[in-house]
Amino acid sequence: MRIREAVRADIPGIVALLADDDLGRQRESDAIPLDGSYWAAFDAIDADPNHQLVVLEGEDGQLAGCLQLSFLPYLTFRGGWRAQIEAVRVASTLRGAGLGRVLFEWAIEEARGRNCHVVQLTTNVQRPEALAFYESLGFEATHQGLKLYLQGHMTGR
Repeated sequence: MRIREAVRADIPGIVALLADDDLGRQRESDAIPLDGSYWAAFDAIDADPNHQLVVLEGEDGQLAGCLQLSFLPYLTFRGGWRAQIEAVRVASTLRGAGLGRVLFEWAIEEARGRNCHVVQLTTNVQRPEALAFYESLGFEATHQGLKLYLQGHMTGR
C-alpha cells in the first residue's frame, strides 16, 4: 500500500469510495459520466497548496482508500494553523484491516510537518463506529459541531 496525491484519473474511484456506504449513497452519485461539480472541486483542491486529496493505493493499483487534508490558518492559538481531515473512506471490502489507521497516521504526520497545533475532523452522528475509531487514535470530542445546509437537495445525512 502507498499513499499518494490524487490525480484527475482517480476521481471516479474516489467518488465510488465516497458513495460506498449508506450515508454516502444519499449524497453522492458515482454514475458515469460524473457530474461536472466533482471535476471542478478536484481542480480547486489540486490548485490550492493548503488542500491535499490523497489516495491509498494497493499493490494492484486499485484504490483502497482516500482522505482530504486541509490546512487552515486561524487567529486563535496565537495565529496557529489547523489541519482538517475530511472525506475519509476505506473500500468496504477492506474495512477493519488497519488501512484507516495508516491514512490517519500519514495525515497527522503531515500536520506536524506543517507545524499545525491541532488536527480536527467531523463525523456524522450516524457513524458511531467511526467515532470510536477516531477516539482510538487519540481524538477527543471536545466541541459540538453544527451545520447549516444551504442547498435543499443536499441534506448531508
